[in-house]
Amino acid sequence: MMRKRKKYPRRNELVIGTVKKIFEHGAFITLDEYGGLEAYCPLNEVSHSWFHNIREVLKEGQKRVFKVIRVNPYKMHIDVSLKRVSESEKRDKILEWKRAQRAEKLLELAAKRLNRTLDEAYAEAGWKMEDYFGEIYAGFEEAVLHGKKVLSEAGVKDPWLSVIYELAKAHIEIRRVKISGEFIVKCYERDGVERIKSVLTSWQDLLSNYKDVEVRVYTEGAPRYRINLTALDYRTAEQLLKEILNRVHKKSVEQRCIVSFKRIKD
Repeated sequence: MMRKRKKYPRRNELVIGTVKKIFEHGAFITLDEYGGLEAYCPLNEVSHSWFHNIREVLKEGQKRVFKVIRVNPYKMHIDVSLKRVSESEKRDKILEWKRAQRAEKLLELAAKRLNRTLDEAYAEAGWKMEDYFGEIYAGFEEAVLHGKKVLSEAGVKDPWLSVIYELAKAHIEIRRVKISGEFIVKCYERDGVERIKSVLTSWQDLLSNYKDVEVRVYTEGAPRYRINLTALDYRTAEQLLKEILNRVHKKSVEQRCIVSFKRIKD
């Protein structure tokens, strides 16, 4: 079972819940990440749409994403809402849940290799990775991208450090996205070659603002120059490309060069 360090969820937190028992005026929900803590979803928090019977919306045994709307730790009473969860919140929470599940499986493997318990795996490595990287699975990914040193920086020590690093390399594949384009750059000044070079390299300092990106520019035969950009996600790649284009166009004006650009599908 997935776990959280805190005993109760906070108000407005998104949680994964299993529908335990449905009544006429609401449903009891088991909060999967909180050790089976029980919450209540009132009838008026089930859906924005009209329904004849609550069972048309909820089924016993279903896992759904809920939003916490009230928490009373003294009375151990928690109310949750289904209708207040937007589609984007639902997608993000399910992704977070799946990544947490994968992380726990890897921690289980680490504990098994060291003949230790899962609780010890969380205490010696998992919670330290969550504190440092924001989530445990991100710690595994960072280990693949940057090596053992990032785990050490997070406070993970041997033998956990070595085992987790080996498991990360064996079980996690880092997927990269690639976007490409073509510049046509012309310059009719006497030192045109140098000017074109300064235009096509004018963006290089931008890379210090981005992690885990690669940019390659090469000639396809003057005046055509290809740019390939790889990153961990499209949003990052597109943002960097936008900044590169702005920088190239600005520099081309300074250098009296003529630049055009088009995207290329690989």
